[in-house]
Amino acid sequence: MRETAAALLQAARKALIEADIEGSSLDARVLLQSASSLSHEELVAHPDAQIEVEAVSKFQNFIERRLLHEPVSRILGWREFYGRNFLVTPAVLDPRPDTETLVDLILQRTRLQHKMVLDLGAGSGAIVITLLAELARLTGTAVDLSQEALDVVDHNATVLGVAHRLQLHNGFWFQGLTGTFDLIVSNPPYIVHSQIEGLGAEVKHFDPHLALDGGDDGLTAYRHLAKGAPEFLAKGGVLAVEIGAGQSQDVADIFTATGFTLIEKRKDLSGHDRALAFEKINDSQKKPL
Repeated sequence: MRETAAALLQAARKALIEADIEGSSLDARVLLQSASSLSHEELVAHPDAQIEVEAVSKFQNFIERRLLHEPVSRILGWREFYGRNFLVTPAVLDPRPDTETLVDLILQRTRLQHKMVLDLGAGSGAIVITLLAELARLTGTAVDLSQEALDVVDHNATVLGVAHRLQLHNGFWFQGLTGTFDLIVSNPPYIVHSQIEGLGAEVKHFDPHLALDGGDDGLTAYRHLAKGAPEFLAKGGVLAVEIGAGQSQDVADIFTATGFTLIEKRKDLSGHDRALAFEKINDSQKKPL
């Protein structure tokens, strides 16, 4: 049975509100657009448009999934990041707007001088692929412990036209890598292990825990990065990482103790330090571990 776009949206919004789903109006509209292949403008201009039976069924399935707190991006299978659409699957972290803070920091510091980038824990590839798309002279290597995640990186790099400038490496942090890089970037797992069960359902049940779990204090990944990076960061290079809220000083201390100096912090839209950039310092300046 056909139904109008307005009736479907009204029923969906009501169900989402009753389930305490934030952004119910936007979620309902975006999901109906996908199910019906109608644009936002078409839905606004023609609220009484009759939606085909198959599209109604698809939309209702989407809403049922959203009522279980599955993120819209995972229902659709893609997430917009820095103006580009990235495939997301259960194997990768859903790229967040906060991570665009890290990309902004990198682009504003490295637009001219850096040529080779290493992305550790690449996930969907959102960071490294965005950098390659924005900087035509850049080449990159994406590392992830999950081969399934690297398959997603490969897909996204191919679709977005940068696969010829990106190498993929399946491994644990710096394991098996050779050479040096002008830029090392990472959005590592930084959630304290004991806090994962308290995360919202959208994160806890749909993001891979491998990409969330930062160990007992949330800082395990930064210790791996700080220990391995000096060998792989070229002279004059920059290392930039995303951090969790409240971790700025602890992460800075870890890197400065292993041969780096903090050169910039960048806050996210909530006012939290979200991205840190470091340079290597001379051996004589290093602090003992």
